[in-house]
Amino acid sequence: MSAPAQPDIALDRRFAEEFPELSIPWTAEEAPAPRLIVLNTPLAHQLGLDPADLRSPDGLRLLVGNRVPPGAAPVAQGYSGHQFGAYSPRLGDGRALLLGELTDSDGQLCDIHLKGSGRTPFARGNADGQAALGPMLREYVISEAMHALGIPTTRSLAVLATGDVVQREKPLPGAVLTRVAKSHLRVGSFQYARATGGSELVRRLADHAIARHAPEAVNAENPYLALFASVVSAQAQLLAQWMLVGFVHGVMNTDNMTISGESIDYGPCAFIDVFDPAAVYSSIDQTGRYAYRNQPVIAEWNLARFAETLLPLFDDDDEHAVALAQEALGAFRGEYSAAWSRGMKTKLGLPEDLDDEISSPVVDDLLTLLQQQSIDYTSFFRALSDAARGDTEPVRQKALNLETLDAWLEGWRSLAPDAEQMDRVNPAYIPRNHLVEEALEAATDGDTAPLHQLLEAVTDPYQERDGFTRYASPAPASFGPYRTFCGT
Repeated sequence: MSAPAQPDIALDRRFAEEFPELSIPWTAEEAPAPRLIVLNTPLAHQLGLDPADLRSPDGLRLLVGNRVPPGAAPVAQGYSGHQFGAYSPRLGDGRALLLGELTDSDGQLCDIHLKGSGRTPFARGNADGQAALGPMLREYVISEAMHALGIPTTRSLAVLATGDVVQREKPLPGAVLTRVAKSHLRVGSFQYARATGGSELVRRLADHAIARHAPEAVNAENPYLALFASVVSAQAQLLAQWMLVGFVHGVMNTDNMTISGESIDYGPCAFIDVFDPAAVYSSIDQTGRYAYRNQPVIAEWNLARFAETLLPLFDDDDEHAVALAQEALGAFRGEYSAAWSRGMKTKLGLPEDLDDEISSPVVDDLLTLLQQQSIDYTSFFRALSDAARGDTEPVRQKALNLETLDAWLEGWRSLAPDAEQMDRVNPAYIPRNHLVEEALEAATDGDTAPLHQLLEAVTDPYQERDGFTRYASPAPASFGPYRTFCGT
């Protein structure tokens, strides 16, 4: 009887071949006992992969990088980055590998990438190149929740325990995340290209980015300026979506901003509970640089660093190149503000064409009310749908000062909000911080039931279901102030 066929996937190696200057050929460390913790079956189908094959012993070895598909050429990618404002010229994939590129069932080219697959030459200091199970599951949960919310994001195909023990504050089970992205090109990729290869390498990388993410720029009068403008627009839209759902990335370094406009690297991230513009959850953000309210400004700052790498491509005249960059970057604030305003009107059930002179005071007064009364952001907006239908009690139960809330509700209801519209954009379920921690701790101890129940809630966030009340409820007071930590 012949042996069953190995589950191979057809991977391209275009980045590895086109940019040897920006990558190092490398292989994943051997995982002694790979064990599947969670597999994203719908994503596997979208990628044209058979979930049953991926669950097989050979499939598990493929997912941790220990069996490389024929033709693939795994590499660790190099990039630079401004980390909390300080420039680091050589960062790169210290514990990650790009296996290659795959064309999915929609004809979309995407990266298949590993995180936690072992130390590479880009690893810093004494970093072990490994990942603990909890942080990899956090990325799986948050990225799939973001996808379900309609927010551009990298995706998670699988998380596997490796059989190794990772030493952090205490011994933890090691893990590998198999990640899928439109690409892993970052602002930091262009910073690294400029630092190591100058304008010609940046030009080649920009041509690659145009072909992959902005093909319409090819026919533009200035293709490289058109590429930059497309990234400015994508990031303006992305940041508005983050802010509208109350997402705090936590570590918006330039190496964590993609050219594709996808959210990437879910480390010390969180969703706000009570509305607080100054919310910071990352234990390493001591100054609040990446606080919730600062995210749009930081995105604009990162984009300015991107523009600096492209200046020689914009124009041979330095002053004219800077002027072109400033004009293109100047579109960020207007596009972000328009997207945020449009999204907030939708959350409040108001017509998109409602005059801003009418809607802006309603929005401003609401945000002030939410902050002053420490009201849970997500559940408040969900309860507003009931108020739009005439039942104000669910939302009134969330307020400390009923007089202020009632006055606001009266003005808002006079605008005839559309409750069905609100239900479509205000989630009932998000990855609430206390539930994420509960699920990760249980999974680390060997119980994945809370993880799968949480995933069931957050991957269908707009449809309220019986038995899911706790997934729509704020954290108990006993949970206390929340802090997240970098997985390394």
